Amino acid sequence: MGAAGGPHSVTRTGSGRAGPLAGIGLVVASVACFAVLDTTTKYISSSVPLLMALWFRYAFQAVVTTAVVLPLRGPAMLRTAHPRFHILRGALLLLTSLFAFFSLRYMPVGEFTAIVMITPLVVTVLAATSLAEKVSPMRWALVMGGFVGTMVIIRPGHDAFEWATLLPVGVVTCNSWFQVLTGKLVKTEDPLTMQFYTGWTGTLAASLALPFVWVPLDSWALWANLALMGLMGTLGHFLLILAYQRAPASTLTPYLFCQIGFAMLGGWLVFAHVPDQWSLAGMVLIAVCGAAGAWLAVRESRLAIEHAKF
Repeated sequence: MGAAGGPHSVTRTGSGRAGPLAGIGLVVASVACFAVLDTTTKYISSSVPLLMALWFRYAFQAVVTTAVVLPLRGPAMLRTAHPRFHILRGALLLLTSLFAFFSLRYMPVGEFTAIVMITPLVVTVLAATSLAEKVSPMRWALVMGGFVGTMVIIRPGHDAFEWATLLPVGVVTCNSWFQVLTGKLVKTEDPLTMQFYTGWTGTLAASLALPFVWVPLDSWALWANLALMGLMGTLGHFLLILAYQRAPASTLTPYLFCQIGFAMLGGWLVFAHVPDQWSLAGMVLIAVCGAAGAWLAVRESRLAIEHAKF
């Protein structure tokens, strides 16, 4: 799982329309990778211990990131003024992935993805309550809309309700704090340094449990799926880095919600699952509220710039 946990860069390349358009294309490609990651995770969840799969996903990303980036950046990539925050960020992303893996064992991919996509709205609440940031009434209305959409999907009290459907709440909680911490670190830290420490923190933490969950895999298909998980997670995060180098987050955020569509497609192709009308309505409501929140952020930013001129 990853869309909501993508790294942001403070430097951007490209000019005119080319930069934003390239960023949008890269974001759409990245969320497609994350949808493949989630679909593959659900597919192998009945055959491979989840902690073993989680370790493989992080180890793949950590090794590939190190092999590609370290020769380019050298020892400078390892320098950081906030090692404890990198460790905390890595732990939060690991918990996010752990909740996601367990969620996908019990939930359809599309519905799971839609619930996780309320993360930007929850970050708004955290910004207001923990960082004392001012939040407009319209933003609070969008947060409530996203919450309603989530309740429509989960439907507590409904005959089909299962407690496992609450697992994505753990994903949203951990990922929201991950996003808040990312927003603070990205102001001073190199995104590739953040990617490096995050990957290795998750790998080393998951390695502690590996001896207790490891089982031999005698099927080449399972190994291929594990490799696909690692590849999609790594490629998805790398594409997000490239996207945020070319366009601001306010431009790209609405396109993150394409992941819901990709997840629904994956659920249909692999598991023949089609959301019912209530789940579909909840997914649409979450996507609309999230995209509206991104549009509102752009509008507020422009108004602040115009106000500063006067």
